[in-house]
Amino acid sequence: MSKVITPELINERLEAKGFGDKQMQDDESIRKAVLDHFGYKLTGDWPHREDAEYYIYEESTQDGYSVYIATANPERISISEDVHYYDHDLGDALADAIRYGNGDSEWPETIYIDDLDATFIDEAMQTLFEEASVEFENEIIKQLEEEGYEYADAEATA
Repeated sequence: MSKVITPELINERLEAKGFGDKQMQDDESIRKAVLDHFGYKLTGDWPHREDAEYYIYEESTQDGYSVYIATANPERISISEDVHYYDHDLGDALADAIRYGNGDSEWPETIYIDDLDATFIDEAMQTLFEEASVEFENEIIKQLEEEGYEYADAEATA
């Protein structure tokens, strides 16, 4: 057996796609890889309504409490679906917007976030990076097998 599937070979191909161990070490690399892969860009400048696919921002209630809005349409906010009392839920909202949205790598969609340094952004990017890495790893293993590569030990695939 001359062509062996190794973790190093898989990682080499993952890195070529922007989803390897090297990229996993840096939040900016993770953010770039995820946004490029899913076809999105983030902005902190309030866009015209038709210029953004999703919006995440802080608002104040009438009595001065902060709430967080995560919506596709800031003109029609659903209290039960779009308003978050805590910002720790926003990472899931952002990840879902990117995962299930209409991003296009050639014509990236815009997501408005009023605080581009918010922790939830990195949490969402990490989640999406890990999901995409697993998908790419499975694709790479399949490609390697089609190219005639095999695992050195059958137990390695179990």
